[in-house]
Amino acid sequence: MAKKAYNRYTLIRYIIDAPVVGMSYLLALQFTQTETSSNNNINSLGFLLILLTVWYITASFAKLYTDRRSNKFSEEIIFITYSLILFTILLSSVSFFLRDYYQFNTNFFPIYVGTLFALLTFTKYVVRKYLHSAIYQGKLYDNIVIVGATPAGMDYYETINKYYYYGYKCIGFLDNQQAKMNGCAYFGKTEALGEVLRKQRVDEVVIALPNKYSNQIQECIDVCDTYSVKTRIIPNLHQYTASNIQVNNIGMMPVINIRELPLDKIENKILKRFFDISFSLCFFILLGWWIMPIIALAIKLGSKGPIIFKQERWGLQNEQIICYKFRTMTAGNHDLDANGQYQQATKNDGRVTWIGKILRKTNMDELPQFWNVLVGNMSVVGPRPHPTPLNLESMHTVDNYMLRHIVLPGITGWAQVNGARGETKAKGSMQKRINFDLYYIHRWTFWLDCQIILQTIINIIRGDQNAY
Repeated sequence: MAKKAYNRYTLIRYIIDAPVVGMSYLLALQFTQTETSSNNNINSLGFLLILLTVWYITASFAKLYTDRRSNKFSEEIIFITYSLILFTILLSSVSFFLRDYYQFNTNFFPIYVGTLFALLTFTKYVVRKYLHSAIYQGKLYDNIVIVGATPAGMDYYETINKYYYYGYKCIGFLDNQQAKMNGCAYFGKTEALGEVLRKQRVDEVVIALPNKYSNQIQECIDVCDTYSVKTRIIPNLHQYTASNIQVNNIGMMPVINIRELPLDKIENKILKRFFDISFSLCFFILLGWWIMPIIALAIKLGSKGPIIFKQERWGLQNEQIICYKFRTMTAGNHDLDANGQYQQATKNDGRVTWIGKILRKTNMDELPQFWNVLVGNMSVVGPRPHPTPLNLESMHTVDNYMLRHIVLPGITGWAQVNGARGETKAKGSMQKRINFDLYYIHRWTFWLDCQIILQTIINIIRGDQNAY
């Protein structure tokens, strides 16, 4: 039943684009004056078919229809944008060759593409919410069985339980040593997998066994092949977490490649720096020149002390930089407590001023750091720079902590948009943040930066519960 529902959902995602493309076309015609050739009218069915053909070619090439239910909607917006860029380029080329048959007003294409972007974003958001609702109601999900009650298996189980909209439901697990896994049903030892697949409706088996049990892993794969059940393996690759991993095949043999970092390439460095400068200048020209003086005035009227707070932090290659922020606490506070420990901001912290609470909640206290970006010791997107005392506390207790300093720190980052921000007193919270930072460093792309910026804007609008 779930399989049929999922196939229906997938078909809807493809089909719904056709009326959106057509509706955008008709709306664009209403707002522009179009010229006609002697033979054909721009409103013809032929041109609409050309639009649909070009759209589905570019959307498929850009992987717009890849299932991203487990990712943030901001990523889907980025892929919509990428698809539209390709669509515009290809459509312009096609229109050039058909210029003797179809002639356009100069305003037609910008209005058409803008309308198409708005309608696509809206419809895909609605479809996404429909999917989440169907999953929540139990109409659309995959039954999962986990083999191996390892830390990786438990993390996977906790993740799919927390984020129900991933569409996975763990019905039980198998393990040779452990019979308990946070309330998950125990199906027995790994050799019972075949019996489980025969009696239960299982859509996917997740193997989370340690690498040393290669024989058991292969046996589980063979059983899944026998019952035609999809298999996913969570590899034990923690020793390679500091590297960018890619799995390729040499003949029939899988090979793990540990590649150089994306930002080691000079062309990527130039692209990122060009974007940082352009984005920062646009901020100061469009927003900074009027919003920053208003914030400065509010801070000055709200409490005594300087408007700008300067703090020593660690940047690229552990270089000490001065990070600028709007002051959000009362003047005279110290970074260290009586025991010499760094005092992080806590919920309902009495040191935070009334205007400071607003600035922290909306991340606007970070706006002066666009100056850091312009001078080159920070980037718009990157791992958040930590104060020196926090670095000294964490470098010996958090795995791979210092690796976050091999790229420029950022005003916002992958950890922050995924909720790993604010106080890090809870056990494992700093490690979680570092893991997000390392993911970003090893998988950087220009489009990932765009997604993070977009998600940051969304978080500013709706507020962040970890910002205080």
